[in-house]
Amino acid sequence: MPKKSMETLTESMFYVLLAFTRGPLCGTDASELIEKVSEGRVCIGPATLYTLLAKFEKEKYIKEISVEGRRRTYEITEKGLKACQSELERLYLCIKDAQAMGLRRTCDEERRNCLPSDTLPFFRCGGHRKLAFRHGRTGAYPD
Repeated sequence: MPKKSMETLTESMFYVLLAFTRGPLCGTDASELIEKVSEGRVCIGPATLYTLLAKFEKEKYIKEISVEGRRRTYEITEKGLKACQSELERLYLCIKDAQAMGLRRTCDEERRNCLPSDTLPFFRCGGHRKLAFRHGRTGAYPD
């Protein structure tokens, strides 16, 4: 059965909605917040950002609350917050499934911001891209 549009959010979509959970923002402020929070791992360019803002506004995930010249400020709606929370739950279940199948995250000792492997098993942190399995095999994280 085909998925409904917006049922599963892309990484960019998730981060844009996540930014608006902090409060009203313009697109530029949202993009800067995303880059800061993700420590540069997620960078959303203007074309992607404004395409998503238009789509989110059409789907009523965000609403425009003010316009000052070219600067438009948006805030997340209840529907947008539910979509963000739903995606967060989906991602959590993906992690649980990976753990159940024996996949865990390894980390170089010098990486100070890596979490223990039992906390987040295989998310990338910065340039970290190595996976480990309980059975000793290792592999590269797929792009």
